[in-house]
Order: sequence, then structure tokens, then C-alpha cells
Amino acid sequence: MPKENSKNSPDIHRLLAAIRRNDELSLNTFYRKNYAKVERYILNNNGNSDESKDIYQEAFIAVWRNIQLNRFQPHDETSLDGYLYRVAKNKWIDQLRASKRVQVVPLTEDVNDVAADTAAVNEEQDYFLDRIKENLKLLGDNCRDVLERFYYKKESMRSISEAMKWTEATARNNKYRCIQRLRYLLQIKDKK
Repeated sequence: MPKENSKNSPDIHRLLAAIRRNDELSLNTFYRKNYAKVERYILNNNGNSDESKDIYQEAFIAVWRNIQLNRFQPHDETSLDGYLYRVAKNKWIDQLRASKRVQVVPLTEDVNDVAADTAAVNEEQDYFLDRIKENLKLLGDNCRDVLERFYYKKESMRSISEAMKWTEATARNNKYRCIQRLRYLLQIKDKK
């Protein structure tokens, strides 16, 4: 029997209801069903396995939140899968663009001007790093530990999850939530 693809598809309504109530089995199935396609896209576009896991995790959480907040109402399961794929693809493209932003200094510029510009950039980076360190202190011990292990010690999510006695998915979720909290703290202080 063909799957119903109308706006009133009972399958999609059941799935959305399960996602809204955080049904672990439904979320797990939805997560696993779509991961390979996103991973393949990222691997084929200059990414690696860890990057694909991070991007997919961020995209999955964004889609989950949009469903929770009724910002996205798919008509069928295919449109839901496609939405998750598009969100992940856009996040990957954004990351690629951000990584290509490199400051290039033409050789015709005066060396003293370049040195002054570099000093100003370094001073701004130092200020920003100081603000991050200051706000890290406001996060809980687990958040601080996860972020320091990942960003400063360059540990993999696997080793972090083992050290924290979590699953990798839990470690990725917690890392994402901690980053969001840190960004929020930085934004609040910017507004003051």
C-alpha cells in the first residue's frame, strides 16, 4: 500500500507529536534515518567524519526546536527529512565560508601599516578571549570541562564522552547547549 502524502497524513502527525513529547525511540529513529545522507554530503564536500557529526547534531537540534516551537509544519515525512538535510547543508556551507575568511595582505602595503593592523587584531582577539574565559567561569563545571576539552585540548567527542561517562550523542548535545549558553552570556554583556 503506498504511503499517504497528503497534508493530512496521519504518519507525519504521529511523528510530529512524538518529537514534540521528546519520544526517545522516535527521535532516535528519525536521527539515524537521516544521518548517512548528511554525512555523505559533508564528506563529499571537504569535510570529515567528526565535522559531519557536529554539523548533523546542530542541524538536528535546530529542526527539533523548530518543531517544538511550531516554526515548521511538514506535510509528510519526506518534507521533514528534506528540511533536516537543507538545514545541515546550509550549516556546512556556512562553516566552509567561515573557514575561508583569511586575511590577505597585499605586498604593496607598508610593513609598518601591516604590523599596526596585526597588533590591533591581536589586541581585539585577546580582549575577546579574555571575555570568553571570564564567561566560562559562569558556566557549570560540566560545561566548562566539555568546552575546554573540545576547544582547548582538541579532544575528540569520543574521548570526551568516555571521560564524562556519557554517550557520544549526549556529549554532542551538552557541547551544543554549553556553546549556546556561552554565546548568550557574551551577547548579554555586549548589550550592557
